[in-house]
Amino acid sequence: MEILSVEFFTALMSIIFIDLVLAGDNALLIGLVAKNLPRKQQKAIIIWGTAGAIAIRIALTLIAVQLLQYDGLLLVGGILLVYISYKLLLTEEEVNVNPGKKTFLGAIGTILLADLLMGMDNIIAVAGAAQGDMLLVTIGLLISIPIVVWGSTIVTRLMERFPIIIVAGAAVLAWTAAKMIVKDAYVDQFFQTKTEIFTFEAILVIIVISIGLVVKGFTQRKKQTEESV
Repeated sequence: MEILSVEFFTALMSIIFIDLVLAGDNALLIGLVAKNLPRKQQKAIIIWGTAGAIAIRIALTLIAVQLLQYDGLLLVGGILLVYISYKLLLTEEEVNVNPGKKTFLGAIGTILLADLLMGMDNIIAVAGAAQGDMLLVTIGLLISIPIVVWGSTIVTRLMERFPIIIVAGAAVLAWTAAKMIVKDAYVDQFFQTKTEIFTFEAILVIIVISIGLVVKGFTQRKKQTEESV
């Protein structure tokens, strides 16, 4: 993929958008951990926690990019990403990790472990969107992770105020999943033309978004009914 090409920038924007949508809970966790420490240590925790999270995320994503070169793994990763995109439409943003550590090193450990556990969806999505380009992975994460960490409150409020952002994020994930699936060695023989590829990608995105929104609407109505009883 050539640098400065339309394809490069499209993939880069996809990576940044994916992280903005998926990494909000990771950023909130860093803030919660920092609040447990003395004020003079809070800034250092945020800086070192963010740096460590970026380093781990880049390393694991680069490994994932390499693994996706093996036949069959693009298909598996694409299917997982379809599920992640569907789940994104249904899940409320919550931080479920207990940030109980009150020492500097303990807090750093909590941040790195939690980011590893909570960031697997990001890793799969970014690796797929990068299309094997290591430079894309590095640039995308270096741009998006700091934005998410220092702007987590803004990002979260925007998603709460404009739910369409979540829908758009799920659509990007589903589109990335479709691109992974059609490129797998076991599947690409079924897609001979660009029209067939585009049709499959569009159908998959529409199906995921439609099912997700229908299920979410049904779940919300059921919850409202139970609360009113």
